[in-house]
Amino acid sequence: MLKMYRTMYLSRRIDDKEIQLKNQNKIFFQISGAGHEAVLVAAGMVLRPAYDWFYPYYRDRALCLQLGMTPLEQLLSAVGAAADPNSHGRQMPSHWGHKKLNIVSQSSPTGTQCLQAVGCAEAGYRFKLIKELRKRASNFHKDEVIYVSLGDGTSSEGEFWEALNTACNLKLPVLFLLEDNGYAISVPVEVQTAGGDISRLVKGFPNLFMQRCDGTDALESYAVMKRAADYCRAGRGPSFVHAKVIRPYSHSLSDDEKLYRPDEERTADAERDPVKRFGAVLIDEGVIDQDGLQKLKDEVDALVTEAADAALASPQPDAETAKTHVYSPDVDPTSSKFDTEAGAELSGNPGTMVDLINRALHTEMARDARIVVFGEDVADCSREEFLGTVKGKGGVFKVTANLQRKFGSARVFNSPLAEANIVGRAIGMATRGLKPVVEIQFFDYIWPAMHQIRNELALMRWRSGGDWTAPLVMRVPVGGYLKGGAVYHSQSGVSTFTQIPGLRVVYPSNALDANGLLRTAIRCDDPVLFLEHKHLYRQAYNKSQYPPDDFMIPFGKAKKVREGTDLSIITYGALVQRSLVAAKQAEQQGISVEVVDLRTLQPYDWNAIVATVKKTNRAIVAHEDSLSFGYGAEIAARIADELFEHLDAPVRRVAALDTFVGYAPQLEDAILPQVAHVLTAITQLHRY
Repeated sequence: MLKMYRTMYLSRRIDDKEIQLKNQNKIFFQISGAGHEAVLVAAGMVLRPAYDWFYPYYRDRALCLQLGMTPLEQLLSAVGAAADPNSHGRQMPSHWGHKKLNIVSQSSPTGTQCLQAVGCAEAGYRFKLIKELRKRASNFHKDEVIYVSLGDGTSSEGEFWEALNTACNLKLPVLFLLEDNGYAISVPVEVQTAGGDISRLVKGFPNLFMQRCDGTDALESYAVMKRAADYCRAGRGPSFVHAKVIRPYSHSLSDDEKLYRPDEERTADAERDPVKRFGAVLIDEGVIDQDGLQKLKDEVDALVTEAADAALASPQPDAETAKTHVYSPDVDPTSSKFDTEAGAELSGNPGTMVDLINRALHTEMARDARIVVFGEDVADCSREEFLGTVKGKGGVFKVTANLQRKFGSARVFNSPLAEANIVGRAIGMATRGLKPVVEIQFFDYIWPAMHQIRNELALMRWRSGGDWTAPLVMRVPVGGYLKGGAVYHSQSGVSTFTQIPGLRVVYPSNALDANGLLRTAIRCDDPVLFLEHKHLYRQAYNKSQYPPDDFMIPFGKAKKVREGTDLSIITYGALVQRSLVAAKQAEQQGISVEVVDLRTLQPYDWNAIVATVKKTNRAIVAHEDSLSFGYGAEIAARIADELFEHLDAPVRRVAALDTFVGYAPQLEDAILPQVAHVLTAITQLHRY
């Protein structure tokens, strides 16, 4: 009990010290865990650091202290020190992360941690099912618990409900702790939640052990948290603890709760202060007397002061480190190690892009048992008893056909129809050492996963200073030219993703490149968005015989697909073939056109662009995406900036109209760039 109180009081005093430092302009942000200490210390006592896994949120200071994080480590975060183990000065304070304690890097968006916690738990579940991995599961434990916490406001996020759904469906050992202090900044719980009580809404989930507790009562919280952890350890499924706590301070120092909370409400909360209540219990029960309690407080106060002084003296990160850990420092997918393209011997009958992607998935899954494939409809048949009587789905485009039959349902399986669910779970799995290759069924539906992609996946390595990584592949069918695809099956907004640091973006134009680039994507150590143009899936002109199983194409290596001397077209995806056709037509007019296929968009091959522009002195950038603010604008701007003296004409762009793709064929043809548009640009630029 004394240890519990000490951690609770320590947590509060670090909050107070940070508030003091913020008021002195010595730190730059503060958000407290005050009022939540009792249930968090209880959670830390029943869970095991470096054994269980933790996805806390910003109020969880006391939990992290109880697990073994030191006051100095927390205050290093407050001052933005390079030695801060939470983020090495890259995130706000109270964004917890500690590699040695299994506290996975936390971010600011609320609720995104829930799906990652489920994926983390699911990794353990998959490791048990995959025979080849059982001996390699050294950091997995049969009775491990994955802890995830959230506030009452976060329970409004859809990803929380998606996480509950999958955790209950798979009976995963996830302990959900809802810390309900009644407010999401200024919005009270009855405005957030129908009926004002989240427990009533979640009680229908199967396999979910649900409890409530007074989260300001340390002993009641301990009993409840122990039952919750025991339920998870027994393999019975997830637990849900609804803890009623208080928030005695404002949401953060950027907020003033006096603007929206009356004095009488704040006074009532103060009477339930967990630190004061538990101190009184210790004295009433004779565990310690008033003098002993004061001595304990004095020791903690001195410890916090000493830690604050040390933190303030600790240097901040060097400016030169700003770009470290954007991508993996250990595995470079642009290197010659990933280049086996030259001299590769092809064999067999020519296959389509679908065929060669499918072959790459088969060979890579056979090579590496850590690879799991999932998404909407990717399995052959979820109800395994029917596999012998049905042909099987294998994806809406058949790209993943027969993978489930070959490698089993533990490694190839369907997900709910929820894109954030797919990516969030994959992040959690990748953090634990699996290699997810997931499918988003259509590029047009990737947006529900944007939080997970932009704020979590791409940032995981950088925001943790390289302590945490999540290398995975997202396969995404993209593009138009299909006739009838219309607004929600034909878009190509690639520039939205190429501007995200930390994310690799790949866009092959033919079957052979798709095979080699996918293999590189799987073997590299970064998150990869692998775009597969639907129109190119089964075209006869881009077929290829099959390469060997070690065939790889490095990222950032363009391919000159047509030699020319008068002007250059820099392109990718479906515009490669259209550019080749237009170049052949231009040749009849005496114009020699060189065509360069970028193949990867992030990174892209600047050296190849430099070489072709210096050779022809005229450049067209052609792509299927909209003209304004599109990917081609960056390439054109850089050519104009760095190669101006080599240009004999302005850089031209050929792209889609600044609108959406329509359903009627004539409308689609007018919106998307056609061969005629490329040819017009060629002739006009040649005449300049």
